[in-house]
Amino acid sequence: MRYTCQASSIHFHEGGKGMTVYRIKSKSRSWDGEPIGILILDAAYPCVPGNVGNATTFPFPVRYKEIRGSSIERLLNERDPELLKPFIEGAKELEAEGVRAITGACGFMALFQRQVAEAVEVPVFLSSLLQVPFIYRTLTSKQKVGVITASARCLTDEHYANVGITKEMPLVVCGMEDQEEFRTSVLEEKGTMDSDLVEREVVSVAERMVADNPEVGAIVLECSDLPPYAHAVHKATGRPVFDFITMIKYVHSALTPRPYEGYM
Repeated sequence: MRYTCQASSIHFHEGGKGMTVYRIKSKSRSWDGEPIGILILDAAYPCVPGNVGNATTFPFPVRYKEIRGSSIERLLNERDPELLKPFIEGAKELEAEGVRAITGACGFMALFQRQVAEAVEVPVFLSSLLQVPFIYRTLTSKQKVGVITASARCLTDEHYANVGITKEMPLVVCGMEDQEEFRTSVLEEKGTMDSDLVEREVVSVAERMVADNPEVGAIVLECSDLPPYAHAVHKATGRPVFDFITMIKYVHSALTPRPYEGYM
């Protein structure tokens, strides 16, 4: 008999037959199989399919942790430092519950990226803006990264610094705060959302961005509410579009690599 250890399971092989014995990772929980944990704001608006806050967006299981008291107002407008403690507590709870990476559900969580990553042992990806340094290195020296954000007025140098965006990385930043349906649905939480209208608003902002700045070589949708419209933005602009979903799927692929099958 021989055996090979792989992660939390042991694979035995004898006489051409295989047997897999799994080990528990923790005695404090009774479930497994949720590699991605998502910290989500204490907000109330429709999370349509494609939104980070809609579990059907993902082709794999995810686990949510709402950070009570973390309103849009406190995170975006106030940049309240008192939110750091509950964010760290939420991340630690997700880690104890078995997730193998933690992401956010609002790009403005970049405010706490460094501190939360330091507080847990699993990788942390709180903001879709983490992709900007990677994208920047793929473009020519004459191109820029376009960012469509929930509120351009609320993005600060602190957010950029916490995700590794330096002054050498040229950005074109356009906000959605003046788009009525997006503003009233998401930022003001009116309780309803006309998704078709929001799509038209996002596309309009993207089209104006590239018309005014043709040097934009790729677009990042900072807001977790915008991935449902990535396809429309790409179709309208012809640019690669990155968002929370591209980031989370990338992280998931690193956490769950699959053996290759094929033939020569």
